[in-house]
Formats: sequence, C-alpha cells, structure tokens
Amino acid sequence: MPLVWADSIDELDWDELAALYHAAPLGNKKAADLKTAFSNSRFVCLAYDGGTLVGVGRALADGVDCSYICDVAVLPSHQGTGLGKEIVARLVERSRGHRKIILYAVPGKEPFYRKFGFKRMNTAMAIFENQALALERGYVSDT
Repeated sequence: MPLVWADSIDELDWDELAALYHAAPLGNKKAADLKTAFSNSRFVCLAYDGGTLVGVGRALADGVDCSYICDVAVLPSHQGTGLGKEIVARLVERSRGHRKIILYAVPGKEPFYRKFGFKRMNTAMAIFENQALALERGYVSDT
C-alpha cells in the first residue's frame, strides 16, 4: 500500500504522534507539548501507511530569512526505506526561498543530512533545559 502524505494537523492523533517519537526513539514527548509545537510550525510533513502514522517532520519558518527543520522521526519498522529522506526533502522544498535552512539533528546523523547539502555551522549555540544531559549526549560541547 502506498504511503499517504499530509501537511495538515487537523486529523492528527497526538497520542499516536507521541508514541511515534518514543518508538523512533527520539525521547518521551508529551502529546500536549507536541500539539503546541506542531501547531506553531509553518510546515508539517506527515506520512501514513495503512492509516498508521509512520513518519513526521516539521519546520519553523518566518517566510523570508530562516526555516528551521526539526523533529524528523520515522517508526523503526519504516527506517531504512527512504522515508526519512523523503520527509526531509519535502521540508527542504517547502523551505525554499528562505535565506537559510537550519536543521537540528541527533548526533551521529550528520552524514545523512549532508546528502541534502547541509553543512555544520561554526557559530550555532544552544541553551538546553538540561545542559548536563545535552553535553553528555553530544548536542553541545564546552569548547
């Protein structure tokens, strides 16, 4: 059965989305928090297989200067099939026209995103709610 693509959150099951992030695994994200994040995103990409949500991604964008792609997740059963690549490609395409497209990724996934033309930023910095955990997981460094 071919995938069904959606760019609207009107019919999104927030608990199903939270379960997808947990399974991906991209952490335990509360359904209510995901609803807030996705509702405030300019671009959303959802992939369904037989009515089941199997892949997602979103981008925060201002329409001119910056689009920030984040929260790309694919169910383990669909990882390695090109679904993540398609989600990122769709979000990059929707972000065209912005002066810069920024992407936040799990450490170790950089080679995957380089295929789209993303380069490591030398000036990106972050403040995390749990800085120690972010340091431990390789999201930030002390240098």
